[in-house]
Amino acid sequence: MLNPQVSGVTTARLARAVGYSTQQVRDLERLGVLPRADRGPNGYRRYLPHHAVALRAYRAMADAIGPVPARALMPELVGGTVEAAAERIDELHGALAKERTQVRDALRGLEVAVGESTDLFAEEDAMTIAELAHALGVRASALRHWEREGLVHPARASRSAARSFGARAITEARIVAALRSGGYGIPSIARVLEQVREQSVTADAQRILTERLAALTRRSVALLAAAGHLHELLEMLSAETAGAGEDG
Repeated sequence: MLNPQVSGVTTARLARAVGYSTQQVRDLERLGVLPRADRGPNGYRRYLPHHAVALRAYRAMADAIGPVPARALMPELVGGTVEAAAERIDELHGALAKERTQVRDALRGLEVAVGESTDLFAEEDAMTIAELAHALGVRASALRHWEREGLVHPARASRSAARSFGARAITEARIVAALRSGGYGIPSIARVLEQVREQSVTADAQRILTERLAALTRRSVALLAAAGHLHELLEMLSAETAGAGEDG
């Protein structure tokens, strides 16, 4: 732990306190993830307690959204207001919630595909490509691409007729949307759908989707931690700025 009474610590000590290498600390400061550190009379950087908090915020943010997006986002958050940071965190939580809904829809669709006959699905409940795209939060062009790749199979009376998505096609599209949002490639998704269509080996498909839900929960928890660290960081920076103004 860094002692708040200490006027500053070295790069090496800060790195040890948060579990990073000295080079990582220097790189993150250069990228703006850390507020700029002042230098002591000897020319070396001197880090304050808020730098350790910033590193913890970055680590949690990287767990939530990935290291590259976190490195791009942190300078904006560090240099902004509490209100702006809260709004950005809300947007990230919203994106995770949307992914979670997609995965749960895919799991429900998988259960229907395995446990019920498609003749229970009324024809009037079929969806057009525009309706399904809206329901999934994707472009209609994405559904057409998935169809060309053999991932979804809408009904068409003729090549020129409009697509009609019944129960099975909706299930396929839900699974594809959930897995694509998780970064799965077309070949992997095709193997999952093959299992679903055979209705003989569905354990892998259910496992993948369930693991995706668990990963989203871990990311949500990490985002909560990041929000707490960010709030602490911005409060510390605000207090230091106010203190500097009074000293002046």
